[in-house]
Formats: sequence, structure tokens, C-alpha cells
Amino acid sequence: MALCTAELMDGSTIQYVESDDPPTGTMKRTYFTPDRSQVVQFFIDQSAGRDPNRLARLQAIIGKYNPTIPEEKGGAKGTSATAAVYFRQLFCWPTGIVVKPHFGIVAPTYPQNFFFSDGPWEGGEKKGLWFFGSNTRKYLPESEKGSFIQYLSICLQMSRAIRRLHQAGLAHSDLSSNNVLIDPTSGRCIIIDIDSLVVPQVFPPDVLGTPGYIAPEVVSTQHLPLSDPNRNHPSIRTDLHAMAVLIYESLLKRHPLDGPKRHSVTSGEEDEILVMGAKALFIEDSNDPSNRPKDLTVPYTVLGPHLAPLIKQTFVDGLHEPFKRAHSAEWEGALNKTWDLLIPCANPSCEQKWFVFHDGIHGVCPFCGTPIANSFPILRLRKETRPGIWMNDGKVVVYHGIYLYKWHVYDHVLPGEEADRTAIAYCSLYEGKWILVNQGLSSMITDSGSRVPPGSAIELKDGQGFTFANDLHGRRVAVEMLQPAQYVGI
Repeated sequence: MALCTAELMDGSTIQYVESDDPPTGTMKRTYFTPDRSQVVQFFIDQSAGRDPNRLARLQAIIGKYNPTIPEEKGGAKGTSATAAVYFRQLFCWPTGIVVKPHFGIVAPTYPQNFFFSDGPWEGGEKKGLWFFGSNTRKYLPESEKGSFIQYLSICLQMSRAIRRLHQAGLAHSDLSSNNVLIDPTSGRCIIIDIDSLVVPQVFPPDVLGTPGYIAPEVVSTQHLPLSDPNRNHPSIRTDLHAMAVLIYESLLKRHPLDGPKRHSVTSGEEDEILVMGAKALFIEDSNDPSNRPKDLTVPYTVLGPHLAPLIKQTFVDGLHEPFKRAHSAEWEGALNKTWDLLIPCANPSCEQKWFVFHDGIHGVCPFCGTPIANSFPILRLRKETRPGIWMNDGKVVVYHGIYLYKWHVYDHVLPGEEADRTAIAYCSLYEGKWILVNQGLSSMITDSGSRVPPGSAIELKDGQGFTFANDLHGRRVAVEMLQPAQYVGI
């Protein structure tokens, strides 16, 4: 090993440790800085440095399209300091272009929690394929597997990050379990390989994607010349397919298209192209069950009223019609609403630990079949559409220890990258009674007119009503106590 120096395009330098066997991907070789906080990655194809379009793409990615730097400091348009800090946690975004001794980039190292600390892949990156596949998941230490709520958190962060890319007109072009690292123990994810982004009017995609995540229209036309107008290339719409595959895999631990149906007896390669391309068929397509695995016992509908329609929209309606696929902002919104429907499973041995509570699960955990045994409240949220006119605006399933935030209180606040994540209330089961404790609401008031000052609590009873904030955009709440016999048809 030797300590070497790389020169960046801006004239600065960075040291890296040269090794005989560096981590090598299809496009780059990776070397660490001495403190391992950053990596210097050299492109294997050094002709890339002589391509002005590729250089222009990297400059645009590091500068004007960069959501990890505030707009005022040269980052993406509309990016605040708060948003930049948030997205630095979700992207491993390049920070510089290397010009000597070879053409490459500088990027931050993934946080340590995205590397396995023990088990058969100790020291390796936490790629999704280790967590999604039954043949690999069984080898994971129990401490690494995570639960349903953590995978939902991962999906929510991923959809938010991809929504930010798509807002800027960017496409990742290679979203997959290789390029979205996950840590189910913390419920975090990070998106990598940002240097391959498709930048509008600057640089076309130079990768097809990763098998299993490539959209059917790309797979089915990949044999055509690059210049053929009938060939489909990676784009925002192909990202939407790949993202949906990742969400489906994360929450249900199976691939949405990989079923028993086969189309070719000539070769496995030809069959794979048909299965993922022109003949792709959702394994849960209700109109054609021919690709449904015999051991599929937990249908996608258990994900609830917000996610299930988007799954159908993407893998049935939009599987071969890209314009019909659900957009990243739709996924983000549905995942946010689904988060408010989570409830813990009463079975301590349930691997998923949590599930989505809705009328389709009939009062039992869909993963282990354990019934819900106790009563609990649902907060039915309402917003004022016109003076004195209130309409339903979502609901929150209450469990012991749940926190509430400003986006629950106010109908104009969204739980996005700019959101204040300070809890303003929490619910608890205290001495056999469900209570809501006000932590930071100054004008909370019950329907009977009693003020609920910060630091005080109210008991949640069936039929009770209160207003979170007695001012503009403050939501009203109707409490409904559900008994076990009422669990069907909420």
C-alpha cells in the first residue's frame, strides 16, 4: 500500500491509499482516503475523461443539480440548508472531479451502518438482495433482519429521495438492490452511483440497469441499436418501475414478476428476457393468475388502501404502459399515510413485528395470523374546507408510545425534507386507559370547550372530539375506540 495524491478539477488535492486489490465495479475502481471518510474512484474507461458531454454531466451533477448543497452555495434550485442536510443522509453524492493521475470522482464513504458487522457477509455492503431473497435472508443474523416498520421507513426515505431527483428532471437509470443500500436495523437507506444520473439535454444513459429492475420496455428493445428510434432507454418512467420493484421486495420479500410461468424452452437467457420484458406478468395479477407462485400466502393487498392501488397501477396497468405508472410523489404520499396505519403485532415471535391495520386484514396480523386482542383508539382527522364545513382527512391508528407531529396537527404541513420532526404529542396506555399527552400545542381544546395546555393529558374515549390547534389549518379529531369485534370494516 502507498499514500498517493489526486488532483481535482478545482485545483485542490486529496490523498488516497493505493492498494493492489481495490473494490472494483463495472465502471470504477475505489480507493479510500487515509481516514476512510471519503473515496477516490477512478473510471476504468479513461476515455471518459476526454468526453466533453460526460464531463459536463458530472459538473452539472456536482453543481446545479446537487440537492445536498443549498442553492445559495451553488446547489440545486430550491434547496434550503435544511433540505441539503436531509438529503446528505439519503444520497452518496459526488463532491469533486479528479483529473490526475486518472479521471474519476470523489464521494463520501457510506456510513458504517451500511456495512455488515457480523454474519457471512461481514464487512460487505448491505445490498437489498441479502434481505429480500428467501435463499439469502435465512443466513442473516436475527439482529440484521429488521421488522416491517423499518422496511416501511426505508421505502419512505427512498421514495422521497427519488421524488427529489425526478423533480429536477433527473433519472437515476440504475435503481436496484445494488445501488440502494439499506440498513433494516435503523430503517435507513442510501442511494449510490449518482455519477450515472441521466441529466436532461446533457448526457444520455450509459447503463441499461440491473437485471430484475430494468423496465419491460427497455428489456424487450435492448437488442436494437442504440440509435434506433424504437429502442427504449432508461428514464424517469423506468425509474418508477425499478422503485416499485424495490418497494414491493422490501415489504413483501419477493419479486413482483418472478413467478413460475416460463415462455421459452430454448434457453434460460431467452426466457429471462421474456419474463422481465415483453411477456412480463405481475405474479398477483387477478386477471391472469398463471404466474402466481403456489406458496404465495400474503397478498399485496395487506399493505392497505394507499399502497395496494399503486402496486396495481404500476405492475398491472403500467407494466407495459409506462405513462400509467405511479409517480414517486404518489408513492411518498401513500407511504406517509400507510405509516399512520401501522400497529404492532401482539406475537413476540412474529418476524415482521408490525403490520398495516385496515379492514382487509380482519383483525389479525397477516404475517403470522395472531389476532388483535385489545381495544385501541383511532384518531379520525378532519380539516375545515370552508368556514364550519369539515371533511375527513386521514386517520391515525394509536398504539402505546406513538408520537404525533405537526403534519398530523395542521392540514397544510407535509412530512417532507423541510418538516420539523419535533414531536408535539404522544399517546400512551396508562393504568388501563388510553391518553394523549400534549407536549407543545398552545391552543388544543376539547369539543366541550376545555383547554388542554402543554404538559397535560386527555383520556381518549369513544365519541370524544378535540381540536389540535384552534387556529388556521388546525385539524379536528374524532376518537373511535375499536373493540375486537369491530375490527372488520373500519
